[in-house]
Amino acid sequence: MSRFFVDSSDIGTEYININDKGDIKHMTKVLRLSVGDAVDISDGVIWEYETEISEISNEEVILKITDKQHFAREPEIEICLYQGIPKAGKMGNIIQKSVELGVKKIVPVFMDRTVVLDKGKFDKKIERWQKVSSEAVKQCKRGIIPKVAINVKFKDILPELNEYDLVVFPYENENNRTIKDLLSENNPKSVAVIIGPEGGFSDNEAKSLIDNGILGVSLGKTILRTETAGPTAIAMIMYEYEI
Repeated sequence: MSRFFVDSSDIGTEYININDKGDIKHMTKVLRLSVGDAVDISDGVIWEYETEISEISNEEVILKITDKQHFAREPEIEICLYQGIPKAGKMGNIIQKSVELGVKKIVPVFMDRTVVLDKGKFDKKIERWQKVSSEAVKQCKRGIIPKVAINVKFKDILPELNEYDLVVFPYENENNRTIKDLLSENNPKSVAVIIGPEGGFSDNEAKSLIDNGILGVSLGKTILRTETAGPTAIAMIMYEYEI
């Protein structure tokens, strides 16, 4: 069953109106749905609906509500991924896998070893990455679309980290304390995961985190690529607290 997201203003007591031209095209031209077919709907806030198509036109698709319930697949724990911006197309893959695993928010971070430069057109990348998040959600049928935030500098994330119950800082130079140790010692409702770009964290960045009481952890005996580390940490967190 296909999933689409609509604004709560388009949801009535018995029917839901789909007015987005892109969604209508996807329903009718790509999926070739017709009257009577089932469609999965989320309001992106708290409710999800099972519906069937009642009417189709070029301007709108009207869905009859057959069932309504609270999100069934949305994790209780809230995870924010602070990802050091990587090269090439790696960020899209990181976002896709992190969204599938249950992350709630992704923040692209310029770090000391980030190679990519901000040439004043980074808003286009954010827009593209947000679309990746939206498509990943439709595939895995989560209740919300995780937000890809505006890119920030490393120094700007330090005050934000105080807002989380737990901060996970995978650090390649940490050989004693594992993420398993950290997770078993805590029972958080919100978690921040900080991942460095290619080349990892600089000494100054690592020191800044440690000076703020955030100790590094190991994700295992091998050194993971930046595009692997984030999803790996998220999967471990979900295994510990959700499954």
